[in-house]
Amino acid sequence: MRVILRIVRNRNTILLVAVALGLLLGDYATHIKEYTIYVLAMVMLVSTTGISLKSLVPFRHTLSAFGVGILFNYIIFSSLALLLAWILFPVNAYFMGIVVIAFSPPGIAVIPFTQILHGNSNYTILATLGSYLAAVVLLPLIFEFFPGEASLSSLDILYFLTKIIIIPLILSRLLLIKPVKPFIEEYRGRITDWGFAIIIFVAVGLNRSVFFEFSEVLLKSVVILLLLTFVLGFVYEKMNGLFKWADEQTEVSQKLLLTIKSSGFTATTSMALYGKEAAVPSAVMAILVLVYLIFLSLKG
Repeated sequence: MRVILRIVRNRNTILLVAVALGLLLGDYATHIKEYTIYVLAMVMLVSTTGISLKSLVPFRHTLSAFGVGILFNYIIFSSLALLLAWILFPVNAYFMGIVVIAFSPPGIAVIPFTQILHGNSNYTILATLGSYLAAVVLLPLIFEFFPGEASLSSLDILYFLTKIIIIPLILSRLLLIKPVKPFIEEYRGRITDWGFAIIIFVAVGLNRSVFFEFSEVLLKSVVILLLLTFVLGFVYEKMNGLFKWADEQTEVSQKLLLTIKSSGFTATTSMALYGKEAAVPSAVMAILVLVYLIFLSLKG
């Protein structure tokens, strides 16, 4: 019985089941699509309790980690993603789905997986925090340069990002008070896993016809995201081995920051801003990132 419970509670199992249910029972996804933004806000609220304000000191190290998070997420990854999207996709909803991925912050999963892979946890936390704060400033400006089906102003996008990043980050401090903190620490992982599972179910379910048909859109999305995870991570490892710009622990952190985007964030944002088709790349990414993290776990 304990073995079964362990399997059921396993993050990888939960997310794989979410993908399978999205493919099998995708018709029900339309009924909960409107609530994904609130699910993401809840996940962000619980997840960000792992970010300690004490880790901001000394501030010099904080700025350095912030800079790396921004460099890896919004310059290196984004440039490659946009180049690949421009080559493979016309400017449409699917293209905008890649744009959302390109300029999204790293996945919350980078924090627990940094610990699993024996990386520099404090460094990862700071870089992740810096990336999320930068997203609130950068994304409204970036989306003004890319056409899409949604007619949204930068203020609309800023309001959207404030609801799913800034407000949960602020409210997460309330969950750290003594009567509540033990409960949150015990169940944070499960709440995060199940929250992302709901979002992935919706993203896959709304676009399950694309998966069944194995269309050109699906194939192109797989190619792009394979290059941005497995290949980009491999190239980074080789380059760091050559130039030695990071120690072994920091290399783990930086590789995760470079290759792992938040599938829950990108799927919710894509659907909310550009329609269900824009969530196809995010649904693909959810599967590939899961496979990539399993690969890194086995490799490590």
